[in-house]
Amino acid sequence: MVQYGFFFDQSRCTGCKTCTIACKTWNQVPPGPVKYMRVLEWEEGTWPQVRVHFVAVPCYHCENPKCADACPAKAIIKEDKYGAVLIDEEYCNPSAVKCGRACWDACPYGSILFASDNLEEKAQKCTMCIDRLEQGVIPICVASCPMRALDFGPIEELAEKYGRKFKLTRRLEGMPSPEEVKPAVVMKERDPHREVVPYNAGRAVELWGRRGPYAPPDLPPVLDLKDMSVEGVEVGRSKPVFKPKRAEQLMYYTTNDE
Repeated sequence: MVQYGFFFDQSRCTGCKTCTIACKTWNQVPPGPVKYMRVLEWEEGTWPQVRVHFVAVPCYHCENPKCADACPAKAIIKEDKYGAVLIDEEYCNPSAVKCGRACWDACPYGSILFASDNLEEKAQKCTMCIDRLEQGVIPICVASCPMRALDFGPIEELAEKYGRKFKLTRRLEGMPSPEEVKPAVVMKERDPHREVVPYNAGRAVELWGRRGPYAPPDLPPVLDLKDMSVEGVEVGRSKPVFKPKRAEQLMYYTTNDE
């Protein structure tokens, strides 16, 4: 079996969510927490030295899919032609087997999805666009990415193609360990942060607080710089959350794409 998979370049991803929208449109998935392709975003640093990070998370169609092993109904299979991990809706019957979402528990990436928090909901997930593959075209998320941050093909060929240029990994910062499940993905980590135009950060903050260098002198400042402090301030999305426990939480960590 030839294992197909994804390449993801974190340095090219701008978090535009085009892949998510294209995936929903192609698969006719209504707005809500079912997102076969999720784009997680999180922030680090404090203004003016801040950075936003993104990671695209479909199903990685693991070589050793623990979700399939965990499913009591044996509704999750790994097909032989592309190595895609698929759910057979006919066999997925949570109300009958009382599985307690064992497949979701087993997946380290949270790629098993449900339309609501109702435990009777059937599981859904990325299908590797196997219908498109059978038509001879690439997955819709890859085809739609305007920044070309995604690629698709036999995983060994992707590793060889991009490994000539970049240092590749199967685990970006904040991601679960790939050792046990062996995800079918190779990734390039984001480029190191650099100042394109050097500037004095302290002076920038001062000018911002005082309405800029050309403001009338009789106007009060925007804020009192002496009391300005970010210590102890909690950032809402300070890390990637791969396994939100509720639909509402999933929507929060993947906002801006509905």
